[in-house]
Amino acid sequence: MPANGNHPLKLQFGLINHEGRYLTAENFGFKLNASAPSLKKKQIWTLEQDSQETQVVYLRSHLGRYLASDKDGKVTCEADGHNSDCRFLIIPQSDGRWALQSEQYLRFFGGSRDYLSCFAQIITDAELWAMHLALHPQANLLSVARKRYAHLSTEDGEIAVDRNIPWGVEALLTLVYLNGKYCLKTCDSRFLSSDGKLLKENGRATAYTLELKCGKLAFKDCEGKYLSPMGPTGTLRSGRCSKPGKDELFDLEESHPQVVLIAANGRYVSNRQGVSLAANQEDETDMETFQMEIDRDTKMCTFRTSQGFYWALVAHGGVQSIATQVSANTMFSVEWLSHKVAIKASNGKYICTKKNGQLLAVSDTIGEDEQLTLKLINRPMLILRGDNGFICHHRNSNTLDASRSVYDIFTLKYSSGAYHIKGVDGRFWYVNSGGLVCADGEAPEDFTLELLERGRLAIRGKNGKYLRGDQGGTLKGDGLSLSSSALWEF
Repeated sequence: MPANGNHPLKLQFGLINHEGRYLTAENFGFKLNASAPSLKKKQIWTLEQDSQETQVVYLRSHLGRYLASDKDGKVTCEADGHNSDCRFLIIPQSDGRWALQSEQYLRFFGGSRDYLSCFAQIITDAELWAMHLALHPQANLLSVARKRYAHLSTEDGEIAVDRNIPWGVEALLTLVYLNGKYCLKTCDSRFLSSDGKLLKENGRATAYTLELKCGKLAFKDCEGKYLSPMGPTGTLRSGRCSKPGKDELFDLEESHPQVVLIAANGRYVSNRQGVSLAANQEDETDMETFQMEIDRDTKMCTFRTSQGFYWALVAHGGVQSIATQVSANTMFSVEWLSHKVAIKASNGKYICTKKNGQLLAVSDTIGEDEQLTLKLINRPMLILRGDNGFICHHRNSNTLDASRSVYDIFTLKYSSGAYHIKGVDGRFWYVNSGGLVCADGEAPEDFTLELLERGRLAIRGKNGKYLRGDQGGTLKGDGLSLSSSALWEF
């Protein structure tokens, strides 16, 4: 596993045919068509590689069933496991589109609307599919060859690929999908050009075709060359290669939330003074920043330092950043208390801040010394995706849609334990008297964030209610309890 302790993200995408329609797995009867105009849940496919032969892939629908073709070219999506009819080969084309070939029968998959088959012996336009990534667009980028992470190097005005751990907001990259191509956007809203420069505007030089090789990604520029890390700092720019080798391959990894914690004494929790944690610093550096990694099943959390060590409970309730592996003693539960949090260690005791700033897990109840302010630092640009799609400005009103296939990028600004959320037009989110979330506020309104699950958060308005997507796809601020409609990938 990489130094970050992450597995690469499973590649999920939509497949767009020659008519601009998405391959869709319907909920009833496992029916297939290519009729949908946009990418929603039913249009998402997961790529799985064969464990023995990595060039062979399986395509799994949102229902957990696999695309398959029989000897007569009939296409189905009912198989619940890998069988020989489900084995496909991806044949990449020069324009970045794919042809999907049945490994068993050597025929190509294509068609339109309800007329899909895998019987073509040659590749025509009808057998070509464009890939639209369905992952959350914000991620960390790992060079396969260098085993280092990309990050914005502000002083050099470039993206450098030289970090052992993707730390801080600079390591967050946003993949922007435009007209079938991808742009790489840095945390300060600039776009990577093929010559390695960072530009304010996107255009031909910042657009890349995404290609897949052995489950890894390659970025092909408009001249047919590929991005790769160059020189000692790994400056990310296009090289000379017109075929992707190991140097041109990348993994996308989920970007875990990174936070700073402020204790009741007004100081930052830090490991600057050694392995024991104490709230004794007045400024934020990497030593005061911790990565929260939430367990998918238990929802408990580890805190990781910039050197890669985990917080661990030690004798007498001490908390030290010494662990190299996750264990029971490195798991903590976070309780969300409006603008504050309390953290409970594996001994069942709450962490409290002593007079000298030392952190000890010794408290049975939550008082002032057990409360911490938690500030999320690596999402200045916020993209939110719910069960039914992304949050986006409504086309004809001041409200927000919560079920769109495209996303808007919002600005997240921290303010005394709460956050202000701002749209592209510089106006603020607020909850109106009817419980609708509106996006045309002149003045900021407080929202609180709760990082509850791996990769998913909840947002509460100042009325204490959760923001949720309703049945009609509108964002409302009236959720009384936590449900899946109130959880957002971020």
